[in-house]
Amino acid sequence: MTSRLVLGCGAVGELVVERLDRDVLVIEDDPELIGTLREEGVPAEVADPSDRRILDGLAEPAVVCVCADEPARNRAIAEAAVASFGQAVVLAYVGEGATATELTAIEALADHTVDPGREPADRILAVAASEDARRAAALSRRLASIDGRLAVVAHDNPDPDAIASAVALCELAASVGTDADACYYGEIGHQENRAMVNLLELDLRRLEPDDDIGEYDAIALVDHSRPGVNDGLPEDLDVEIVIDHHPPRGPVPGAFRDLRERLGATSTMLAGYGEQLGHEFDRRTATALLYGIRVDTDAFTRECSPADFAAAAGLLERADADTLCRITSPTVDGETYDTIARAIKRRVQRGSVVAASAGRIGSRDALPQAAETLLGMAGVETTLVFGLDDGTVYVSARSRAPAVDLGESLREAYGAIGSAGGHADMAGAQLEVGILGEDPADAEVESILDVVEEVLIDRFFEAIERRPGTAVGVYDAAGRQLFGPEESV
Repeated sequence: MTSRLVLGCGAVGELVVERLDRDVLVIEDDPELIGTLREEGVPAEVADPSDRRILDGLAEPAVVCVCADEPARNRAIAEAAVASFGQAVVLAYVGEGATATELTAIEALADHTVDPGREPADRILAVAASEDARRAAALSRRLASIDGRLAVVAHDNPDPDAIASAVALCELAASVGTDADACYYGEIGHQENRAMVNLLELDLRRLEPDDDIGEYDAIALVDHSRPGVNDGLPEDLDVEIVIDHHPPRGPVPGAFRDLRERLGATSTMLAGYGEQLGHEFDRRTATALLYGIRVDTDAFTRECSPADFAAAAGLLERADADTLCRITSPTVDGETYDTIARAIKRRVQRGSVVAASAGRIGSRDALPQAAETLLGMAGVETTLVFGLDDGTVYVSARSRAPAVDLGESLREAYGAIGSAGGHADMAGAQLEVGILGEDPADAEVESILDVVEEVLIDRFFEAIERRPGTAVGVYDAAGRQLFGPEESV
């Protein structure tokens, strides 16, 4: 597949070809120019670049550069390019002496235009050579193509990064005329997360399991990448857009997919789209994105990339510093402190690794705080805390040990009996324990919990020590399956 297709090769086109020295194909009807390009080793064909029959016979490129000299010709070429290549990013040079009508027409067709009367012609080079610019233009085109309402779905019980990313994508959709709702399943339980939503007055829709997602005409996923995995959507649901910074663990759907696991936050990606598209996020969204980056990178100390710093710097001027301070200093309820206290009291330590059961919990959002608290103990480099809520065991893990990959460790430990994954230094899991939903006697419940806790702790230590796990179910003394392959989530 050719990455860049140059249609029409005037003065600007020759500059583009000279600078973009890889994966370029030139279509131009000037035989002499084509001969010169071929002598220089540039793939080039003699043909009319505005002829749909020619373009339809080509493999779809990632980027189309419309670079003839005359405005009328560039308009005709742009019309043909947009008609033939529905997924490509179209960059168009307007040409000297364009009328207002020609300029308006070309701007309506192309994702990016270069007007010699208003900006330097080498702008097209910067866009054509930039992966970020191509991604942003492709996203904008995809959003604009949606006929109807878009649901932007964050993962279950969303954290600040997922919330901010969903809100920001809705704002970008609105900027191209597409209505969108930021949606989530579960709860927003963590004190700081609730403070973020309330203080910034973010517009979110909580979806219930029996809600008809079919009322939306398109679906986007942010901060996770597969429907039915860490969200309440059907697994076979068609998805239009996927934007995530977590490593995918299976096929990822979506007409537009942007997966960048080297970044510290999905909010960084949304901030980048805004910058490339020239969109200035409103004050509330900019504050949310900045906070999302800060939380997911643990104040720029965990899995942080240069892009995360750059995005935060760009958002800082627009963000509300006073509100950000209020978000990061919320009151903590007594139940959270109780959860942390139980984890500390019931911890099991082997070397620098600690695992703990917090027992029954009222909110899963206390578990990450407990895991981070244990990580602050002297000599501890890796922690795991889990708790039971309404028939489900929730697991949260943290590590600062360079040799530990928590995402892989939790998948090895619990992947066969539930859903698990995450980053090398921060991961989680969710395991259904269906039998506890039958409301057995208190003594029986405690016996079952003892079995569950022992199994979860042993599996975690074995996975950390790189001993292979066994994909079998877990049963109580009466032979009833507590969780296992048939009951996985």
